[in-house]
Amino acid sequence: MLDGSELYTLEIDGASFVKACGGPCTEGCVTLARIGDDAWALGDSKRPDKEPLRFTTAELDAAGIDPARFGLSA
Repeated sequence: MLDGSELYTLEIDGASFVKACGGPCTEGCVTLARIGDDAWALGDSKRPDKEPLRFTTAELDAAGIDPARFGLSA
């Protein structure tokens, strides 16, 4: 399993981010992209200039974030 420092060495240029909105997308949406076998990048559609946070699959699960909600498989 990757640790926090290793997650941030993974390349995210060209990653396909998918939006999931909790309501009307006028408020901004969370974006998620797979960046490795056990690695994800989580961003904010209203702040695309900010570096996305990175998580392992286990960390996403612990936070209650299901990639299936984004149309992605874990």
